Amino acid sequence: MIGAFLNWLEHGFGKGPTPDGQSFSELLLGSLNFWSLLEGTHLIALMLFAGTILVVDLRLLGVTFRKTRVSVISDAILPLTILSFAFVVVTGMGLLFAKPLFYYHDIWFRAKMVFLALAMINILIFHGRVQATQSTWDADEKPPRAARMSAAGSLLLWFLVITSGRFIPYNWYECGKPQPDFINWVQECKTSEKGEENMAGQRFDSKMVGAQP
Repeated sequence: MIGAFLNWLEHGFGKGPTPDGQSFSELLLGSLNFWSLLEGTHLIALMLFAGTILVVDLRLLGVTFRKTRVSVISDAILPLTILSFAFVVVTGMGLLFAKPLFYYHDIWFRAKMVFLALAMINILIFHGRVQATQSTWDADEKPPRAARMSAAGSLLLWFLVITSGRFIPYNWYECGKPQPDFINWVQECKTSEKGEENMAGQRFDSKMVGAQP
């Protein structure tokens, strides 16, 4: 069902009645200047967001700005964090809209979404539990263990989000190429437009399902 929706989104949504008509997704991808602007804005916003996260997390780890209250740094940084994250989300959705099927069947994109979800959970835990006692350690040069663990987890998870996202453009594990069964399974290559091919050279795709005995 998801595959069918993404196929319609990429190839059918907004497509004109003429045979050579393009969908909104195809028009976006084919627009060289706007696509480049969208991708560039996404990367710049991501760098700003990651930079703000880095400043706060290093303070929580007791590495930098040790004489400054945690609340002072977080209050100064938070507006930039929210603004940059909003740009990351909006531009990221635009990039996803341009190539939904490609991203859906990409192992790096799937890994990025998993790490992103874990990073969001870590933020919720920090603000919901750890930060509840911040008034008692706000001025401490070295915050308590829970705060440091949350900061370390944040740095690790956002590093993984950025790293997995950076690997998305590379086609090492592209569907349709000979891949280990695990890679094909994770990416759901059988249901992709390019199908699945294992290391033995055997091919299989969703169109062959009805032909199976």
